[in-house]
Amino acid sequence: MMIGIIILKDFKIMMKNYLPILNLYLIIIICFLIYLSGLQGDFLFDDYPNLESLGTYGTIDGWDKVRNFIQSGFAGPTGRPISLASFLINDNTWPSIAYSFKYTNIMIHLLNGVLLYWAILLLLRNYNYKEQQAIWIALIASSIWLLHPYFVSTTLYVVQRMAQLATLFTVIGIIGYLKARLLLPYKPFQAYFYMAISIGICTILATYSKENGALLPLLILVIEFCNPNTRDKPIWQWRVVCLWLPSLAVLYLIFRELNFSENLWPNRNFNQVERLYSEARIVSEYLYHLFIPQIEGRGLYQDGYLISKSLLDPITTLSSIVFLTGLLFSAFLYKNKYPLFSVAILFFFAAHMMESTVLGLELYFEHRNYLAALFLFLPIAAALYFLKEKINPKLVYLIIAIIFLILSFFTYERAKLWGNTNALLMYWAKNTPNSPRAQSTIARKLTEQGYLFESNQHLESSLERMPQSALLNMQLLLQKVSYALATEQDFEFATQKLKKQPFDAQAIQGLRVLTESVIANEQQCIRYCQPTLSLIQHLDRHAGYNKISVYQRLSPYLKAKIYLAMHQEKAAIAYYQEALQRYNDVEAGLMMVAELGTYGSAQNALHLLNKVDEVYQHQDTSKLKRSKTEYDMEISRLQKVFIDKIQTEL
Repeated sequence: MMIGIIILKDFKIMMKNYLPILNLYLIIIICFLIYLSGLQGDFLFDDYPNLESLGTYGTIDGWDKVRNFIQSGFAGPTGRPISLASFLINDNTWPSIAYSFKYTNIMIHLLNGVLLYWAILLLLRNYNYKEQQAIWIALIASSIWLLHPYFVSTTLYVVQRMAQLATLFTVIGIIGYLKARLLLPYKPFQAYFYMAISIGICTILATYSKENGALLPLLILVIEFCNPNTRDKPIWQWRVVCLWLPSLAVLYLIFRELNFSENLWPNRNFNQVERLYSEARIVSEYLYHLFIPQIEGRGLYQDGYLISKSLLDPITTLSSIVFLTGLLFSAFLYKNKYPLFSVAILFFFAAHMMESTVLGLELYFEHRNYLAALFLFLPIAAALYFLKEKINPKLVYLIIAIIFLILSFFTYERAKLWGNTNALLMYWAKNTPNSPRAQSTIARKLTEQGYLFESNQHLESSLERMPQSALLNMQLLLQKVSYALATEQDFEFATQKLKKQPFDAQAIQGLRVLTESVIANEQQCIRYCQPTLSLIQHLDRHAGYNKISVYQRLSPYLKAKIYLAMHQEKAAIAYYQEALQRYNDVEAGLMMVAELGTYGSAQNALHLLNKVDEVYQHQDTSKLKRSKTEYDMEISRLQKVFIDKIQTEL
């Protein structure tokens, strides 16, 4: 009898220790099953430009091609090579299928959830919480983050693996720091060494996944600032070198961009002051959706977001600033009394320093909260744990279960919607009537279904409502040209509109597609080449376009293609040479040579090739997309081909 009681007691102790781990496994399995419904979705928006380099030079089957792809990044100043390398896990060519990419993203999300549990556990140990308290608070907080529907748009949006990996290495850095910090009273030398190594290596890895990974020292500084355990604090000299200096360096790089001039960003419809005002409303909205979750939010059509023009336009700008200021002030005020509240709020604000302040990025994206919200649910978890000391614990467990069920249901429904890309795009489009991109999507879907007249009508009515949209303007013209319905009046209408509309990068892409369309065959060119050329010439005098480097390069190139299609080779070669000077890149030059060699004379193609060779000889080898040997061989081969062709013609 006594042995049975001892065994039962030991079993209860064992279950008490292992139950949180079993619950974490259960949460991970539930989360995995929930996300499976989203695997059927396709690639979206930024996936294409970031991943299409997988197929630029055929299948990536050698180290040179691997290197070229990893170095082809353009999404940020670092090129994000670690994130690009991770995509090779899923495929080595393009076009591809999104399924395996999304599956890997789900695995990273689950791993981040497990690591977050560990990070919170270590944070609470450093904050002198009892072990049982720390285990359960960590379980609740990490589970809320893991199951939250707001992060579906990060996990199932393939290219946002960049945000996931930056978060992964940031959490690993925090774990390494907090684990080593516990050694300070006993093994100080090892503690300082491992803390420094964790910060240094993980900051590099996180930054080369996505630039906001550079905030890791600042985030650890926040954790340290809120730590009530001041007795075992790292010495100030170490904190200055390893935390303060890196944090100040990053903040300097961000805020040296302060510039309140009126037209700071020609490619944006807001200036820096308007961005700061707008971000106050946006960050407040982020917090609302994080604490009051819903199935689907604004999605990726954020170009129609209402910009704050002043403190009172709209009035929610002022109220948002007051709210955020009060929240920030309370985090400092109650740091000693409620350290988990303070670390949650200050960590959230610190993580938004790069993407939600003065840099000229787009205004609104949900994935910016993937890292920022890591510790945001700590106060809720702590409150639930301490609530069970005041009321019946079973009631608290019921509340926790209800929270998890609601989050799971919302996340499942959202993942299921993300699993049907067409339905997702139409949902976003219909719920964002002030977004030109959204209305462009509706028009494109109508055209794909054979409703061309209705599509054109939709674009026309959308243009009346949003007359400043160059994107809708160009799409309407392009659709009419594609079906040979455009008239001179349509080109004149589009030109006059473009003169009044602000710069739009997607309109430039539309101009390129328009040019490709009109030179596709002889009949199209006879009818539309001259009006398209005239439109480009008008844009050359448009202040919003002729100051943009992308357009400055593209304009002579498109004119060269049109003149070549019109059999005016003398004008074409002149514009090809101008385009080559502006691109100043051997890869772009070889593409021009190929076009001229295919549709023009071998003599002019050889002349242009020699100009390309001059550019190549002076080009920085680190910026080459292929190996130097490949370019040497390609240029020599083309020179021989053109010389042989010239001799044959003679």
